[in-house]
Amino acid sequence: MAGTLLTGVGTEAIRPGGVLVRGTSIIAVGSLPSVMAADRARSAELVDLGAAATIMPGLVDSHVHLGFDGGPQPVERMQAETDTEQVVLMLRGAALLLAVGVTTARDLGARSFLDVTVRDAIDRGDVPGPRLVVAGRPLTAKGGHCWFMGGECESADGLRQMVRRHHEMRTDLIKVMSTGGFMTAGSAPWSVHFTADELTIVVKEASRLGMRVAAHAHGREGIAHAVTAGVATLEHCSFTGPDGVFGSDFDPALADEIAAAGIYVCPTTNIHSLLMPERSEALGRVVADLYRRGVQIIAGTDAGIDNCPHDEYVIGLEALVQAGLPMREVLEAATSRAARALGVDDRTGSIVPGKDADLIAVDGDPQANISALRRLILVVARGAEHVRASRSAWPDRMPPDPEPRTDAGPAAQTG
Repeated sequence: MAGTLLTGVGTEAIRPGGVLVRGTSIIAVGSLPSVMAADRARSAELVDLGAAATIMPGLVDSHVHLGFDGGPQPVERMQAETDTEQVVLMLRGAALLLAVGVTTARDLGARSFLDVTVRDAIDRGDVPGPRLVVAGRPLTAKGGHCWFMGGECESADGLRQMVRRHHEMRTDLIKVMSTGGFMTAGSAPWSVHFTADELTIVVKEASRLGMRVAAHAHGREGIAHAVTAGVATLEHCSFTGPDGVFGSDFDPALADEIAAAGIYVCPTTNIHSLLMPERSEALGRVVADLYRRGVQIIAGTDAGIDNCPHDEYVIGLEALVQAGLPMREVLEAATSRAARALGVDDRTGSIVPGKDADLIAVDGDPQANISALRRLILVVARGAEHVRASRSAWPDRMPPDPEPRTDAGPAAQTG
């Protein structure tokens, strides 16, 4: 029970509110009197989080890399480590995500299908961590972006075979590099890796096997190819031109196509909003333009890439606020909309009876101040409690939210 309950369904807060959990599932949700009157409430443990607390759905990070360490040289470390060392690192990253309230995360690139191993270990309850949605090896051109993860493809048949291999290895989705990226030597972010026809082969083969496709795409042409192919999500979508500047090749008509197609965009806003303010402001303008044109934005941080640790999730949401997105829009991007984009909204993303008990509690109201998400009181993932904190852990006053900017907002560098 808490002073405020945000269910993720609609925009109205329930005050005071409560959630009844039994095992891994949510049993009852609503006003405190109605939950207390539920049949199975009599035998339940009562946890009173206080009048200042807000209960809300667990957070979703739609774009992480557990195989990268978030330090200054994540690629070099991945290439130097054994698979065993990589699994240890990935488990550490998963624990860090959970510790900041992320109860679901989508890993969009790992080698040797190690993300499947980590996902399954968490699902069995062997180790703590968020629910993982995993993509395995990103499909890329020969020598293309993240080639070192083992997903190089050189022909249409090679693309089909790689998709089938991923299905055989039980990944949840396919990740394809439509363009180059910033983290791979010799890979220009604006360059095209695959034609629209080749990406269509990937999407059709994945769809036949019941899998969605996420496309890494920085440059305009690569974004256009992915839209034509019908991918489910666009990662980064930064409209980077040959000058290497985010947004320098922005195409309003293409943005309108993304919105009309219902393709989700994960712009991977993160801590680079502080580390690279000029580049981040440029991406903030792209995010603002996409939002104004009706594109569905989802939250993701690219956690693990250069100087982007896994436990700095909230700053990515603060960057979306600075880009001009309304607070409630950002909360939806971090919960229910992200769950829909990942295909797990039947299990998580909102506090509804019958869904998994993935929820957090914070000290304060995140609808008024997104930074309240930094003041975690409780983290519950699939019914298991992982964080229980005292309010004495924080100062008496919350820092103010950064002022939204009408022209741009700090966002992030991306992989």
